[in-house]
Amino acid sequence: MKHLASFLFIALAGLHAETPPPVAQTLQPFVDDKVLAGAVTLVADKDKVLEVSTVGWADIAAKKPMTKDALFWIASMSKPITATAFMMLVDEGKVSLDDPVEKYLPEFKGQMVIAEKDTKHVLLKKPKHPITVRNVLSHTSGLAFKSAVEDPTLDMLPLRVAVLSYAAAPLQFEPDTKYQYANAGINTAARIIEVVSGLKYEDFMQQRLFTPLGMVDTTFWPSEAQEKRIALAYKANQDKTDLEAIQVSQLHYPLHDHIRQPMPAGGLYSTAADVAKFCQMLLNGGQLGGKRYISEAALKQLQTKQTGEGLNAYSLGYQLNGTAFGHGGAYATNMSIDPAKGIAMVFMVQHSGWRTDEGKKILPAFQKTATDRFAK
Repeated sequence: MKHLASFLFIALAGLHAETPPPVAQTLQPFVDDKVLAGAVTLVADKDKVLEVSTVGWADIAAKKPMTKDALFWIASMSKPITATAFMMLVDEGKVSLDDPVEKYLPEFKGQMVIAEKDTKHVLLKKPKHPITVRNVLSHTSGLAFKSAVEDPTLDMLPLRVAVLSYAAAPLQFEPDTKYQYANAGINTAARIIEVVSGLKYEDFMQQRLFTPLGMVDTTFWPSEAQEKRIALAYKANQDKTDLEAIQVSQLHYPLHDHIRQPMPAGGLYSTAADVAKFCQMLLNGGQLGGKRYISEAALKQLQTKQTGEGLNAYSLGYQLNGTAFGHGGAYATNMSIDPAKGIAMVFMVQHSGWRTDEGKKILPAFQKTATDRFAK
């Protein structure tokens, strides 16, 4: 009886023992080696969240563990979310992808392209065709990454003013001939959302996407309460022996101050759970919870390469990778939606570059583990 009681005690203890999930096991060595501060990872299929995992620290110095509800600056992951909202207006017949931008934003009429440029002169010419909506959503417009007046941070100009500054500058190349990653393009598309819908961009996003999807923590202005849940951002210290906490240099602080302006190309804060809801909607063919957000035809456009031969594989606001589509962010966040494998993967971290080249292995390690465990 004594031996049986001991066995039962050990068995019951084992039931309550907390075994690290495989994803945490995969990423823990990067935390131990001070390459990664901390992460929240999530894997979902079209119906449910399959796994949420945390590892490391939200604040190393304070020994504050990473939590599942931590907020992150998702930066350029804002681009596909904005592009998806734009496709709602395409579905409604209010805008066409092949329309010239100037149809909706007259300030772009007469925009020129640089034909020659050196230290002594700039020669402008008329482009072969005005930039189109498709161009600005696929980084093939010739617009610069940002304008000269978006300084020192990217979130202080009203969207209307920022877009006026893009229209005032010449294009850097003929539309369609190159791929050049441009916040200006996505911001321009967002300004078209305002003009066509009659709503402020941020209100359109809230009313048409965030609220109905239940993305309760997705915002351009984290509240003071939400700020307490933000995972600190990190970079390598000067001699690259450790990590040091930093503020996001592209944004104005405090984050809750509404003097800041919504930045469609890179301003959102969010959580793994919120991003997963957006990804599940895409996995479900553009609908979730009985509500349709975009048509299957619109979704196909988001999954189809829009850039020309030999150019980066990009659709409309989405990076393409084999059967998957998604996007990364400046501080290493990532989302990937793979209908062929039946899963979406969300990777939430806050790193301005990696301390060592080992950092480049972290996202692939997570994605391989997630795919091996959950792909259909």
